[in-house]
Amino acid sequence: MRIGRGVDVRPLGGGRGCLGMILLSLVLSVGLTVLLNLLA
Repeated sequence: MRIGRGVDVRPLGGGRGCLGMILLSLVLSVGLTVLLNLLA
């Protein structure tokens, strides 16, 4: 997975690690949205 120019990101576990990072970011974004809705 390459981000930007000349930046090579190699997550732990290869493809599975990349998928895990994507899933983790999705879960975090949803969790933050729920928290903001509860606080608002």
